[in-house]
Amino acid sequence: MNEPIAPAESLLPYAAWSEEALRAVALEALEHAAKQGLPGEHHFYLTFQTSYPGVNIPGHLKARYPQDMTIVLQHKFWDLKVDRGAGTFSVGLSFGGVPATLVVPFKALTAFADPKARFGLRFTAPEPAAASLPEVRAPEMVGEAKPQVVSLDAFRRKRD
Repeated sequence: MNEPIAPAESLLPYAAWSEEALRAVALEALEHAAKQGLPGEHHFYLTFQTSYPGVNIPGHLKARYPQDMTIVLQHKFWDLKVDRGAGTFSVGLSFGGVPATLVVPFKALTAFADPKARFGLRFTAPEPAAASLPEVRAPEMVGEAKPQVVSLDAFRRKRD
């Protein structure tokens, strides 16, 4: 009787390591397609977060797809490049007859599929690092602000 083993709490990030290993499968497929093209009827569906830091897509696409976007690499794409050092891939595609080059960090990928092979993967895109988030500043005070001291005595219960 083989029952699934419930994962125990771990101080090691096995889930993150597994996801990165599966993400590497998608990258290998992209590298293969970049070097040798897509064989037969193979084609890729790639879904990514458009707002992820480092994603570089034309403004009209960003406006149309403010959160995520799925692209298809099949017959009409060009200049597919995988840059493991930069952690990105880039590809030329046509949108409504207008050519565009997209640059996508690997970490922005949320899904990869090859329907011909009936193969697909889903990823959780990590939250952007705090350093890449816009700085939130406190509103500026008009005039000189003086600190105000409030006594907590008024809020305390009196003991008998």
